[in-house]
Amino acid sequence: MNIKPEISWLDFEKVDMRSGTIISVSDFPEARNPSYQLEIDFGVLGIKKSSAQITDLYQKEQLLGKQIVAVVNFPKKQIAKFLSECLILGIYGDNKEVTLLSPTIPVKNGFQVG
Repeated sequence: MNIKPEISWLDFEKVDMRSGTIISVSDFPEARNPSYQLEIDFGVLGIKKSSAQITDLYQKEQLLGKQIVAVVNFPKKQIAKFLSECLILGIYGDNKEVTLLSPTIPVKNGFQVG
């Protein structure tokens, strides 16, 4: 297990993590690793796109309407012909499969993690 170096509270406060709801899921055959293209509604922040390597544990139908947590203040990243605008957060399993982080009860889209 790789333990990361300690950061300050100010470093943590720079990361803008928000709740969102997945409103669109598409296959992403151009991606190097199996992935989906997602559109996520972040309420007042609008709709953002993300590429996510979550095909091991999730079918497209399971993801529609699912609330997730994502970092929304990273720079945009070009992945093949797709521009990813946020990073969905998840937990890596033993085989690098990703389990998404999500609220245990419904919350408004765009609410901050703190």
